[in-house]
Amino acid sequence: MSRSPRSLAMLLAALSAIGPFAIDTYLPAFPAIAAELGATKVQVQQSLTIYLGFFALMTLWHGALADALGRRRVVLWSLVMFFLTSVGCALATQIEHLWIARALQGMCAGAGMVVGRAIVRDLFDGAQAQRLMSTIQLLFALAPAAAPIIGGWVFALSGWRAVFWFLAAYSALMWVVCLARLPETLDPDHRRSLHPVKLARDYAHMYAHPALQALVVAVSMNFAGFFLYVMSAPTFLMEHLGVSPQGFAWLFGPTVAGMMTGSWLARRLAGRMAPQRQLKIAYTVMLAAALINVAMNLLMPASLPWAVLPVALYNIGQALAMPILSLLALELFPRARGMVSSCQAFVQSLTNTAAAGLVVPLLWGEPLHLAAGMAAFVVVGWLAWLRYRALHPDQVT
Repeated sequence: MSRSPRSLAMLLAALSAIGPFAIDTYLPAFPAIAAELGATKVQVQQSLTIYLGFFALMTLWHGALADALGRRRVVLWSLVMFFLTSVGCALATQIEHLWIARALQGMCAGAGMVVGRAIVRDLFDGAQAQRLMSTIQLLFALAPAAAPIIGGWVFALSGWRAVFWFLAAYSALMWVVCLARLPETLDPDHRRSLHPVKLARDYAHMYAHPALQALVVAVSMNFAGFFLYVMSAPTFLMEHLGVSPQGFAWLFGPTVAGMMTGSWLARRLAGRMAPQRQLKIAYTVMLAAALINVAMNLLMPASLPWAVLPVALYNIGQALAMPILSLLALELFPRARGMVSSCQAFVQSLTNTAAAGLVVPLLWGEPLHLAAGMAAFVVVGWLAWLRYRALHPDQVT
């Protein structure tokens, strides 16, 4: 089992990509799923909301299980479960069957992301941890770009069920690779109890910590500003911009290029620029992008490529901020990094669920409404970061 930073980054990025792959690959097939299963557009959208809801709930357990049983065991079993639930999605004959399979799929899809953050901090610290986290994010950024494109072509060639067979094959391949290459990074002496009362007490203690509250809200709101467009992609692209199911690269290509650019910058700046200064730059970019997005939608009809360029710019700032905010949170509880990672993932997933089920259907009718939603999310994230700075004035540069 190699612990080379580069090979480890590639492996953890591939594991983290399971979550976005399960979200984005079937987006181009929404109309076909609705037609074959006799469902409405909103009912198919709810298959995504249900997935995200159970994804969020289970993230509270992924970190706790990894702190108690070890990182490697949790990842391997989650991949087995993801394989089985992907098969269940492929065999669905009613929308209710798809809802059930997607709920179970959501329960196991987040383990790679949650456990991966803990593995990084188990092995590295300081600038080296930031560089590795940025590298993982850089590679991980390929997933949202590749997933809808792959999904669109798989759907065009073999129908929507083939998309879920693709997910099953991906998880099987990852299981084989992890069995051979994923190291166990948690010292047995540092393993924690899974007693429900103790877990509840530990989580209550963490969520009551003002600095952790501020950091997890900041990460979640920053990402939600972009994720809003991911969730509304079928309507935004196909209805407002006239894109075909095979043309989702119009959104995901530029926006993921922005995320990769921000991740590359974060990696280059690690150890060279004070983290708080880097966060100032990141929020300046995100707030400027959100303002430009609103202004463009007020002044001109949404059209390609202009409608997606502010989202790409936004993602540069979002990716520049995320590694630092995540690592600052992990530093708050160094003996329970798995649980801290779960706290971050839970709040982010819960935010995504609320956005998919409540916010997106309210905003997807007009591109201007989506732009306003992005602006609202990033303002909340910025205020949360200001709250963290007030709690830790010694870190402000």
